[in-house]
Amino acid sequence: DREMKLLGEYGLRCKKEIWRVNYTLAKIRSVARELLTLPEKDTKRMFEGQALLRRLMRLGLLSEKESKLDYVLSLSVEKFLDRRLQSRVFQGGLAKSIHHARVLVKQRHIRVGKRMVNVPSFMVRLDSDKHIEFSHTSPLGGSGARPGRVKRKSEKTK
Repeated sequence: DREMKLLGEYGLRCKKEIWRVNYTLAKIRSVARELLTLPEKDTKRMFEGQALLRRLMRLGLLSEKESKLDYVLSLSVEKFLDRRLQSRVFQGGLAKSIHHARVLVKQRHIRVGKRMVNVPSFMVRLDSDKHIEFSHTSPLGGSGARPGRVKRKSEKTK
């Protein structure tokens, strides 16, 4: 079914992670639906609508040209899952697979800006996207780093 495909595609641990995203999406949609019922010039609709759109744009869920409440209703689970730190690490080329990305994040090899983040479901903002890199303490990143395991040289080859 659809949930199992999402689990595999985004390297999620369990269906609860999908349900959490679905719940968040449902809350955002219901707020947008409520605001759309109000008249166009209503102060609540203008103020809260702009705040909602600004928050979604900062997260990278909406683009600049999609700055209307109608576009909020067309948001999908995939857009949310694409903005997770686990997905961004894999798409940025720091990990070999989506599952490897989750392991790197959980084992504290990844930082966003100056903050060490070990939560794969961390939602990466648009401005933080270019600051995802290996942490200074990680043996995988930095200057003289080794790329994971290194094969031991045997004594016989000397």
